[in-house]
Amino acid sequence: MKLWGGRFEKAPAEVFERFTHSLHFDRRLLEADLEGSRAFARALERVGILSAAEREQIHKGLDELAREAASGDLFAGAADEDVHTLVVRKLQEKAGAAADKIHTGRSRNEQVSLDFRIWIRGEIASARRRLAALMEALVELAEREGQSVLPGYTHLRRAQPVLWGHYLLAYFEMFARDAERFAQASARANLLPLGTGALAGSGFPFDRERLARELGFDGITANSLDTAGDRDFALDFLYAASVAALHLSRLAEDWILYSSEEFGFLELGDEVASGSSLMPQKKNPDALELIRGKAGRIAGRLYALMMTVKGLPLTYNRDLQEDKEAVFEAADQLDASLEMAAAVVRSARLDAPQAEAAAAAGWTCATALAEALARKGVPFLRAHEIVGRLVRESLRAGKRPSDWTGGQLAAAAPEFDPAMVELLSPRRAIENQAVPGGTAPARVREAIVEARRRLKQLA
Repeated sequence: MKLWGGRFEKAPAEVFERFTHSLHFDRRLLEADLEGSRAFARALERVGILSAAEREQIHKGLDELAREAASGDLFAGAADEDVHTLVVRKLQEKAGAAADKIHTGRSRNEQVSLDFRIWIRGEIASARRRLAALMEALVELAEREGQSVLPGYTHLRRAQPVLWGHYLLAYFEMFARDAERFAQASARANLLPLGTGALAGSGFPFDRERLARELGFDGITANSLDTAGDRDFALDFLYAASVAALHLSRLAEDWILYSSEEFGFLELGDEVASGSSLMPQKKNPDALELIRGKAGRIAGRLYALMMTVKGLPLTYNRDLQEDKEAVFEAADQLDASLEMAAAVVRSARLDAPQAEAAAAAGWTCATALAEALARKGVPFLRAHEIVGRLVRESLRAGKRPSDWTGGQLAAAAPEFDPAMVELLSPRRAIENQAVPGGTAPARVREAIVEARRRLKQLA
């Protein structure tokens, strides 16, 4: 069946049918379509299009469709244009003539927008749950091993020592912002389009505010023309998903490096790694590599939909059918990546001695030493030069920070105090970063407690 066709003399060509059909992917919207149709049937009853008996008949029919979908029978052999057409056709089989009225005053344009918004709303809730689980895993690891020391990096060169807990909470902050972005995307998606018609508004006096409340929307869209062609809510979802995927990719890149023999900081669980079909010694970080790789697929879907939307005139154009596969794939890949990342984090163990040894050998304490001179009254540029010279001479002599004594330090430059030698220990140097947001042990402990509090709010 078609929801259109009265003005056509010829049936659509077979190639046109194949090219335009979307049931194979928009079937995901079935549950949302049934939910929206139930609410719309009540609205039709309130404006006198349906009797109470007809509305009840339609509701029973929709419930039967939901049961058939749960059993896997609903889509068997279906060749309908899209999921919305399928629902109307199947509803006619269940509810008879009453079903012919279900599309009164409702355009497929607003119906698609409604279904898509309901679906995206659910996916956002799922993404936030996945993010919370990943953030929980990071906090648990910070609580367990967070006081261990490792090098912090800039330009992938050892820079300053940090606590492992401080490092883990950096990703906690990234994922917290992702959760916030998804919440913002949900707020913009959660406006009811129903009642706006194809583009000009419905010709029936529907109570849109009541419909919004019944369907759990925060309010109604304000302009029917804008509503018909709006896919900002889908772009918002894809943007939030893309940024989350970028953060996941950064974590994956770090941990691929940190778990390599060259770094040796991390041991990934056997359950999230794989071996080589040829080289018996290999333990490959495949889970992390796939997380890193999938980020490109997710971000690519954002760009694809942006290019679809960029040249569209108002209002609805069939190009917008291309929105769903982009969002569906991004949602699937993000969900899988978040789940996998949480499993990787739960499996990981830090080699604390190896990480601290790297921090100690790499002159990561140099900044703390220069700042100690500045606190003593030495201009910082001069302090920077003094410590830089100390590092240079140490490297020439093959001398590590731990090889220096207080007396040798004082002899190297008169500005040094022998007591400053303790700052050549990364663990002692870390205490220098005691400002809020810094890596000092007390600050990290506070940050872990605060992260726990924020997790409860996210839940």
